[in-house]
Amino acid sequence: MTGEIDPVTTDGDDDALETAWPLLMGVVLEQRWRWPEVATELGLSQAGLRALLGIDPDQPRPMRDLARTMNCDPSYVTAMVDDLERAGYAERQSLPADRRVKTVALTSSGRQALRRVQRDLFPVPDQMSRLTPTERRQLGRLLAAALSEPDRPDVDP
Repeated sequence: MTGEIDPVTTDGDDDALETAWPLLMGVVLEQRWRWPEVATELGLSQAGLRALLGIDPDQPRPMRDLARTMNCDPSYVTAMVDDLERAGYAERQSLPADRRVKTVALTSSGRQALRRVQRDLFPVPDQMSRLTPTERRQLGRLLAAALSEPDRPDVDP
């Protein structure tokens, strides 16, 4: 095996992570080809699709929070939400407590579109079906542990 990394024989914790991460990213990146197809099927840009995935269907959120979560400029979120509104998937609303603050809420069509996107973009990759049920549970626990927010005090000491 020239140029390939054998994850079974790699020694050391850092080496194991350096082996595991590219493998995990490879699986994730193989799925990215579906984004343009799903966006087109829904009549959205890929940016609009990204915004659709960033909106909690049960809790409208201020546009500035959506921009922060998506790590983009608020003006870009405006264009994304415009895309969602044109498709009938979202609507802007004013906060009752502060009418200057605009929130984004999914419409019933937006909720249906979100369910479709989650179904079409997030199926379990075929490679994962090779894992035993025990390995699947272990992988789920490991990823949950790695991605959970550590307990942090609100203020630095």
